Amino acid sequence: MNASSRPVVLIAARLSPYLLSRLQENFTCHNLILDNLSEAQLAAIAPQVRGVAANGEAKINREFMARFPALEIVSVFGVGYDGVDVPAARERGIHVTHTPNVLNDDVADLAIALMLATARNVVRADHFARSGQWKSGPFPLTTKVSGARLGIVGLGRIGEAIARRAAAFDMEISYHNRSRKDVPYTYVGDIKSLAAAVDFLVMITPGGAGTRALVDAEVLDALGPKGYLINVARGSVVDQPALIAALKEGRIAGAGLDVFENEPNIPAELAALENVVLTPHMASGTQVTRTAMADLAFDNLEAHFSGKPVVTPVPD
Repeated sequence: MNASSRPVVLIAARLSPYLLSRLQENFTCHNLILDNLSEAQLAAIAPQVRGVAANGEAKINREFMARFPALEIVSVFGVGYDGVDVPAARERGIHVTHTPNVLNDDVADLAIALMLATARNVVRADHFARSGQWKSGPFPLTTKVSGARLGIVGLGRIGEAIARRAAAFDMEISYHNRSRKDVPYTYVGDIKSLAAAVDFLVMITPGGAGTRALVDAEVLDALGPKGYLINVARGSVVDQPALIAALKEGRIAGAGLDVFENEPNIPAELAALENVVLTPHMASGTQVTRTAMADLAFDNLEAHFSGKPVVTPVPD
């Protein structure tokens, strides 16, 4: 395919060098992040843009898409796509794709890692050992994970992967989902009741308006002073100020958080707390998985521009 006939793709988010390289090798690319395009430059290329390459945090709303009359596809690098106005895209026949399944194992692994790190105070214990404090006496006792009660909010593929791992720890597993599933776990009809019945509450539900602040002060109080919150979903699903207050006041025991309300900005009062473990939205952040995600994001664009069905459209 010669350069003049290559599809024009607008890159609307920070993407990995590997994915950028694949896009640039196969399409005519304009980069909103790196090229510092002026409004005039963007207006000049807008009629030619057929595809948008984004990530899970990019804001691809109705107004944004309206600027590109030839737009045919939005390819999201990530399983979450709450920044994309899918109904607006569908009105225009614009495909929206994402990269599910390839990251299930990594996200489930990190959920378990955060659960263990938080309950067993691994980060504080590391500092305790390195700093020489051990010489002054033993580390305080921590919380047992094996055999504890686990509640999962969102029993999709990743939620089920978390449950399988938790089963190996002999955990008693309950879940809340939009609908009951044919699984050997206990279904609970509302999140507050689930929180009240478990020791660990793991969030792995999609983001967006429908799940905003799903975990509020009432849910945290139901989880209680011996309970832990683990969030590997989206920062928006937790009322962050309410969580900080609950952690500071000891109304829950602790939290393991990979996602935050206004990433990458983490409130200083949250970062200062010792009963939290914080990671920088890295649940899918292994070399193998990020490469597979990049390949899938590229494959969706390539399939569409080749006249084939997209590989992984977002669900209806």
